[in-house]
Amino acid sequence: MPGGTFAMGSDDFYPEERPVRTVEVAGFWMDERPVTVSEYRRFVRATGYVTVAERRLDADLHPGADPRLTTPGSLVFHPTPGPVDLSDCGSWWSYVPGANWRRPEGPGSAPHGRERHPVTHVAYEDAEAYAHWSGKQLPTESEWEYAARGGLDGAVYAWGDDFSPRGRLMANVWQGDFPWRHAGLGPFERTSPSGLFPANGYGLLDMTGNVWEWTSDVYRAPEPDRAAKAACVPLLVPLDRQSPLPWQRTAADAEAGTADGNRVARVVKGGSYLCSATYCLRYRPAARQPSDSATATGHVGFRCVVHPR
Repeated sequence: MPGGTFAMGSDDFYPEERPVRTVEVAGFWMDERPVTVSEYRRFVRATGYVTVAERRLDADLHPGADPRLTTPGSLVFHPTPGPVDLSDCGSWWSYVPGANWRRPEGPGSAPHGRERHPVTHVAYEDAEAYAHWSGKQLPTESEWEYAARGGLDGAVYAWGDDFSPRGRLMANVWQGDFPWRHAGLGPFERTSPSGLFPANGYGLLDMTGNVWEWTSDVYRAPEPDRAAKAACVPLLVPLDRQSPLPWQRTAADAEAGTADGNRVARVVKGGSYLCSATYCLRYRPAARQPSDSATATGHVGFRCVVHPR
């Protein structure tokens, strides 16, 4: 990606994307596609790395926590049987013990047949560990958005202003009424293999849709009280009225250095297969969300960059 300036953000959609501002980015290299299941498997085999979703929480640090929530696991999407209150994302997200990058939907599932799909159920620390092992870095938010635009400065989507040019679907996003009626992509009800849709102007695949992608930036909203209500990425998902996910901090959180000891939210970009025009229209380069850096989910992945020395 050659360096340059571009108009970052959007004034036309969600509050956290405002205002549009001119940003300069130095040149860098970026992975053509999100890191895949097979690529992440090679990393784990080479290093013995254990992801956040595979680690048991210390019950002593969470007295009174539901025992289910100290069991290793991750957040998994489940379609609802019918229309629900869209203000409560706990209606379609649930903490599934045993869910992780190896078992995307929990025990009984497997990544077989999904080797070319983006790896999911990776917390920020897991993505950062892979990047370090591969001699790369995670992109900043501005680098990610600059690359996603593919040279189409100011366009709504990574491919232009028309959602489906000549009737063609350009990204893996929710088709139908979220979160219960989904037309799907044939055999792909969740993630899809990279390369199923056209590359953007810089030759990058799946920059929007499929999975959200981690960036290295700590999330800061321009104005906290302007945060959008429709959120694709759960920061803290209640399983029931009394039992939220337990809070734990990772090494990546500690390095970010929040003075109040709270967990750190990082910026994720690009939207996912759960983004829908009826709920969360965030399969756009300008879209951004905060994601709890210590939480893994079934719709967040990552890709890496290399900066010139």
